[in-house]
Amino acid sequence: MLAQICAVSIFLLMFIIIIINRLPRYIPALAGGALTILFIFLIIMKSPSTVMHVLNFGEIGQIAFWVPGHKPFESVGVNWQTIIFIAGMMVMVEGLGKVGFFRWLCLHVARIVRYKAIAVMVAFTLLAGFLAMFIDSITVLLFFAMITIELARLLKFDPVPVIIAEIFAANVGGSATMAGDPPNIIIGTSLGYHFSDFLANTGLIAWIGMIVVLIFFYFVCRNSLKSSAGRINPAPDRYPEPKEAITDQGRFLTFIAIFLLVVALLITHAQTGMSVALIGVIAAVLTLVFGYKDALHIIRKVDWQTLLFFFGLFICVAGLEQTGALKTLADFISRVSGGSLIAVITIILWVSAFASSIVDNIPFAAAMIPVIKGLAATGLPLPPLAWSLALGTDIGGNGTPIGASANVVGIAIAEREGYHISWGRFLKYALPAMILVVGICWLMLIVRYA
Repeated sequence: MLAQICAVSIFLLMFIIIIINRLPRYIPALAGGALTILFIFLIIMKSPSTVMHVLNFGEIGQIAFWVPGHKPFESVGVNWQTIIFIAGMMVMVEGLGKVGFFRWLCLHVARIVRYKAIAVMVAFTLLAGFLAMFIDSITVLLFFAMITIELARLLKFDPVPVIIAEIFAANVGGSATMAGDPPNIIIGTSLGYHFSDFLANTGLIAWIGMIVVLIFFYFVCRNSLKSSAGRINPAPDRYPEPKEAITDQGRFLTFIAIFLLVVALLITHAQTGMSVALIGVIAAVLTLVFGYKDALHIIRKVDWQTLLFFFGLFICVAGLEQTGALKTLADFISRVSGGSLIAVITIILWVSAFASSIVDNIPFAAAMIPVIKGLAATGLPLPPLAWSLALGTDIGGNGTPIGASANVVGIAIAEREGYHISWGRFLKYALPAMILVVGICWLMLIVRYA
């Protein structure tokens, strides 16, 4: 009992410090991980073997870690599959950004739709959702927000509604695949699901939600965007040329080929038997080999703080799991729901959605995985619970400016460029859309699985 109380206290303290946002989030995560090891595993439980079990360095040396074949490889403790995969994708994305891929793509799409404000919003919203299926939503917003502001100044429209639509689309698109958002990567690697599993289950639901989002933002934003139609736009030769974004033509084409290869490996990894960790390593190695001139710059640009955050977070969650605190929560949900799958899906989806609107959805998802495992042990089917958690955490993160990392990044870029996005304005657009899309997800989950 004492171990459970301490584990919950450490986790909640970590969560509160992350929410306050006075320190980089990797610091409270690492501090929480250290306290969990010291006080829970060593002092209270007196179990050094539990520490080694949770740190789990040994699994990296197993062949099954890299090539599990058709048998799912389920991580325990620190989820090295997630950390290695995200690190590899970060390297590849930095390489793509360095050669101007994202800027080129945005300008090319803007040119196709002839630089019309409403058409730019529709195209960028769909493109942000699509790209977020394969690369993290933070990267998507880093580039899309900047290009949107550049075009807004050129075409004389307000970029704020468009940026909010892009944020929403990136989070919804990220829910469609295992590689899209960190919560999905954690869920997939923890439960042994593949890219195709997510695509066949959350993918369809997410893209139905995406169409609804697009319609919603079109009707909400069309008047403000149309107001720019009568203004004088610059001559066609003043529009930025997509080719100007390319910094190195040879490496540009090479890195696109690497990106397409990695996407193909992700889509087929259930058939090839490759783990996502191995795919992440392949992405990083190919990027560094073919981009050797900028290899040190790319490595320095990797978000090492986020990787440390994941490491500390997994240790804190392991403290909750090893002490039985999460099993207690699973038992409580089971009693409240009366064992009804409809009730459990409803609880997981809506609690995840509203919780993820207020707190970081990554630690919430990590903490909930042992809970849904516990619920599955009572006889409920695990897959619908996993899809409910993925959709709830990813889409629910749209509810407030701090619900997901992409929100924070998009708003910060807008603020830096002189476009203030208040809580009230963000909630005006995003909160109704979030409730609408989560409601659609709930309905589809019930019809399909219950």
